[in-house]
Amino acid sequence: MADQFLFLTELLGLKVFDLKGRKLGAVRDAALVPLVHPVRIDRFLIGGDGRLLTVRFDQVKSISLAGIHLLDEKLTPYHSDEYMLRLTRDLLDQQIIDAQGRKVVRVNDVTFEFRPEDGAETLWVLEVDVGIRSILRRLVRGLVPAPWVRRLQTRIPIKSIRWEFCNILEPDPQRRLRLNISNKLLEDMHPADLADIVEDLGPEDREAIFENIDSETAADALTEIDPTIQASILESLETGKAADIIEEMAPDEAADALAELEEATSDEILEEMEGEPKQDVEDLMEFAEDTAGGLMNTEYVALQETAVVADALAALRANEDLLDSLNTLFLIDGEERLKAAVPLTRLFLHEGSVPLATLASETMISVDVEERQDRVTELFDKYNLLALAVVDETGKLAGVITADDIISVLRQR
Repeated sequence: MADQFLFLTELLGLKVFDLKGRKLGAVRDAALVPLVHPVRIDRFLIGGDGRLLTVRFDQVKSISLAGIHLLDEKLTPYHSDEYMLRLTRDLLDQQIIDAQGRKVVRVNDVTFEFRPEDGAETLWVLEVDVGIRSILRRLVRGLVPAPWVRRLQTRIPIKSIRWEFCNILEPDPQRRLRLNISNKLLEDMHPADLADIVEDLGPEDREAIFENIDSETAADALTEIDPTIQASILESLETGKAADIIEEMAPDEAADALAELEEATSDEILEEMEGEPKQDVEDLMEFAEDTAGGLMNTEYVALQETAVVADALAALRANEDLLDSLNTLFLIDGEERLKAAVPLTRLFLHEGSVPLATLASETMISVDVEERQDRVTELFDKYNLLALAVVDETGKLAGVITADDIISVLRQR
C-alpha cells in the first residue's frame, strides 16, 4: 500500500484470502514472539468457522486495507503459547511504562511499519499510540471506512512512544523471561523518576518491578518513595529479595523503611540480612525516630586527628561509593571521640603533607544521639550546615546527619 504504516485497529477485522481469493476468515489478533524477533509480527490469529487459526508471517504475500493475501494455505489451529505476546490481548488497553517520558501510559493503539522480506510483506511494531488520534480510531472503527479515518485524524497531533522505549508490565517473572522483557530501561532511569512511576502503579505492578530489577536500583528507587508505599512494596516481596534491597540502602534509610513494617515482617527481613549492614541497621533502629540518632547515618569517613591531606585523599578513594553524598570529613582521637570536622573542598587547596587539623572548621558543632529532631533542624538552619556530627554519651562519633536527611524531614511535615 502507498502508506507505509498500518494501525492495529485497522489490522483487526481485515479479511484474509487464500491463493484463489476466497475468504478464509478475519484477523482477530497479531502476536510477537520476542525470543525469535523483537519487533516483527510473527503470527496472525485468524477467526473463521468458529475456530482460531494461525498464519505465520512468511505465509503472507501482501497486506493492505483491502485485506491480507496469502502465499500458501497451510493454516494450523491456534494453541496458547507463553512465548507469544498477543497485541490485542496483552497490550491493547494495558498500562505500560514510557521510559523516555518517565511515566505510565495506557495503550490505545499500535503502529506497524511495512517491511519486505524474502518476497513477503511483514509488519514490524514501530510505536505504541497513546493520544487522541488513537482514541478516534477506536471510537469510529467499523463505523467509518479506514481511509476516511486517516483523513480525519490528520489535524490531530500525533502522540506515540517508540517501541524501544516501552517497558511492558508483566507480573509473572517466568513469563517475563519467555517474552524476553528487559529491565534495562528501568534500571537506567534516575531513581526519582522510577519512584514516580512506581507510585502511579497498582500493588501487583509495583511488586513486579521490584522483583525483577537489580537490588541496587531497587534500593535507590525505594528511598525516593512515600513511606507507606515503601512498606507495602517490602511486605509484598519475598523475604530474601526484600533483604537484598535493604542491604543496598544507606543504613538510616533502611532503618526508616523497616520501622514502617509490622515487627514480625521487619524481624524476618533482618534475619535474612548479613554482616555489617545488618548490624548498622539494628543499631539505628534502637533510636527513636524523632531524635538525632533516628535521623543519623552511619556512613561517613573519620580519620585520626593526626592525619594529613594525603591520608584523607586515600580514605576518599577507599570510600568511592560515598562520594556523591560526602561533603565533610571528621577527625577523632584514639578513643574515637569527635575532635573536628573538615570541609571536603579544603582538601584540594593544600599539599598532601598539610595536617587536617589545620583545615578544620573554626566552630565544632555536634549533637547528642538523643537530641530532639526540632533542635537538629534549627541547627541546620542557623548555621547553614551541610552535615552535622552526632555523638554518644561519651563523645564518640556515632553518625552524621546530612542536609538531605533534613529536607526529607521537612517534606514529611
